Amino acid sequence: MQTHLTDLIKNTPEGQEADAILRNCVHCGFCLATCPTYQLLGNELDSPRGRIYLIKQMLEGQEVTETTQLHLDRCLTCRACETTCPSGVQYGHLLDIGRGMVEQKIRRTPYVTFKRYLLRKLLPNRALFGAFMGIARLGRPLLPAQLQRTIQPQPTTSSHPSAQTHPRSMLILQGCVQPGLTPNTNHATARVLDKLGITVITAERAGCCGALAYHLNAQEEGLNAMRRNIDAWWPFVTRSENPVEAIIVTASGCGVTVKDYGHLLQHDPVYAEKAARIASLTRDISEVITAETATLIPLLQAAATSAQPASPRHLAFHAPCTLQHGMKLTGKIEPILQAAGFHLTKVADPHLCCGSAGTYSILQPKLSRQLRNNKITALTIENPELIVTANIGCQTHLQGGTSLPVRHWIELLDERLN
Repeated sequence: MQTHLTDLIKNTPEGQEADAILRNCVHCGFCLATCPTYQLLGNELDSPRGRIYLIKQMLEGQEVTETTQLHLDRCLTCRACETTCPSGVQYGHLLDIGRGMVEQKIRRTPYVTFKRYLLRKLLPNRALFGAFMGIARLGRPLLPAQLQRTIQPQPTTSSHPSAQTHPRSMLILQGCVQPGLTPNTNHATARVLDKLGITVITAERAGCCGALAYHLNAQEEGLNAMRRNIDAWWPFVTRSENPVEAIIVTASGCGVTVKDYGHLLQHDPVYAEKAARIASLTRDISEVITAETATLIPLLQAAATSAQPASPRHLAFHAPCTLQHGMKLTGKIEPILQAAGFHLTKVADPHLCCGSAGTYSILQPKLSRQLRNNKITALTIENPELIVTANIGCQTHLQGGTSLPVRHWIELLDERLN
């Protein structure tokens, strides 16, 4: 793709990155076949190729309108197009640049501005969100059935089965909404890793990964959240005795962001090097478990010989976009579940997004519900007893559309081992 960026933009780091990404695009249109919004709307401007043209026009100095903002807002950032693209176009990074520039040029209505501000301030704040969920649970019996499914009762969990510590240790990202919605996810992770000889450590000062604010175009706010996490984790990473081996993330939506810290903070003279180190240490929990297979399999075999409570055997696995397209981690979780004795049912079009996409389900509810309905149909073609996934956003979103239980896969492995 030939580009003629304005001098004002071309000489900035963002402009240089955008120019390089644009020049990789060859207009092939392969991305249209895997874009969820293009499949629903049939509008080229609601496809990656169309949005690339819109961003290119803006960078070349052409007029930016509400239409530009609308089509960029409609993107799920599922990055299925990146998996399909034969030219390796880094569409997600280009979209971040384009959205950030549009946000500076087009003013939103006061209502939309307030809604996006509220999401940025409520969801990443664990204390506020926890209090909000407590109130929501009190009023749960009065809510419609769909919301009742989304707001699950407070689970009773213990974070760790013993006080034993191991020579090996790893940090875990607590996240922001996950502790309030499904605290057992990280607790189950701690129990599983304990059996594998790994101690899980929490850095209390770490919080939201920064993705929520960043993708709501409050990019500096998101970057500040990333810097805070780096500061919280750095002492554990650099300590002279027994430094942590990895930073574990159990929500793939957070994992794909933390793994991108090095890129997102590459121009920060204070944090660039630290961010790259943190990114290199970050692992989705599936990567950690896969690396410990030799230890895990005998434990599963031993557990199978003891009395086990009845549990669903036919599961449908939903692979979040952030797992398969963002982190390119396909085919890691399924063998673990099969080794644990579960049968995985067929899932149609597994590459398509469920419509959660962070705050997308709140800001684009109509499109999000259409995608969720399609995804639930695809997940249930062989009548599974349970749906499992690897991201809290997908888990909650899907649960709102089905009466089947939707859980994080690590919880099932924990139950098999315990």
